[in-house]
Amino acid sequence: MPPRSSDPNLLVGTETSDDAGVYRIAEGVALVQTLDFFPPLVDDPFIYGQIAAANALSDVYAMNGQPLTVMNIVGFPDDELPLTILAEILRGAADRVALAGAVTVGGHSVRDTEVKFGLSVTGLVNPADVLTNAGAKVGDMLILTKPLGTGFITTANKKGECPADVLAAAIDIMISLNVIGRDAIRASGGVHALTDVTGFGLGGHAFEMAEGSATTFELDVAALPVIAGSEPLAVAKYHTRGSKANREFLADQIQIDGIESPKVGYVFDPQTSGGLLIAVDPAQAPRLISELNLRGAKAATIIGRVCPRQGSLAVVLCG
Repeated sequence: MPPRSSDPNLLVGTETSDDAGVYRIAEGVALVQTLDFFPPLVDDPFIYGQIAAANALSDVYAMNGQPLTVMNIVGFPDDELPLTILAEILRGAADRVALAGAVTVGGHSVRDTEVKFGLSVTGLVNPADVLTNAGAKVGDMLILTKPLGTGFITTANKKGECPADVLAAAIDIMISLNVIGRDAIRASGGVHALTDVTGFGLGGHAFEMAEGSATTFELDVAALPVIAGSEPLAVAKYHTRGSKANREFLADQIQIDGIESPKVGYVFDPQTSGGLLIAVDPAQAPRLISELNLRGAKAATIIGRVCPRQGSLAVVLCG
């Protein structure tokens, strides 16, 4: 990775593996820039487009920003599949982009053997309002705004072994925009750090937050919100390669000993368009939970707390 630029207008770079870059362009105005794309998780191309768009837009919300413009990123085997499928993917993305109040301004496509789709997103934020993943303070409560389990569910679905109602619940969660969490944060105050939970799983993103703030995150496994009906799927048969990689990466920075809960697997399960993980002053936590519930958040759950740094441990599981 290249060294950080010395440009004073670069407010957030790559140092703490944050969700997006932030660059000041004028007094009180900064750009938030991100991109994300991946192969289909579901068979319906319209829903796939919705999920991919919600996932990419989330990075701007995770910086407390407002999405402004998007560009489509497409890999598509147009010599093997009809373009009507691509049209439905784009229509699904456009649905979420419009809901976010953003505008699609173009994009780029290449012929590929496998379908891939996502967005490059540019947003705006006042530099004074930027929230990063590196500001957690000892004593903060940790709140999660969506239940976990999308990795287990989509893997089971690919094997044709996921109940229809469980898949429908996961889709509803994945297409939900994290603007709900952002707006609740703005209304409640007291938030010190923020990220969205995606491919590195809850454990991986908690690790990044803890490392960025030189603290240790204590997660209450028993308190973790999970998608209804996903528990029978949270078994080795439906673990992804990402789940194994996430656990191996954290081997020396996470304490699991003594925790026998089946929910441990959810800590490493890669999420798509997951919820926001928020570090908030404990005095403001009840207000934040109230604001999340008022706006219809899929979860508004205290899942842990921020503790003083414990040696090399970034994450400690309890419960």
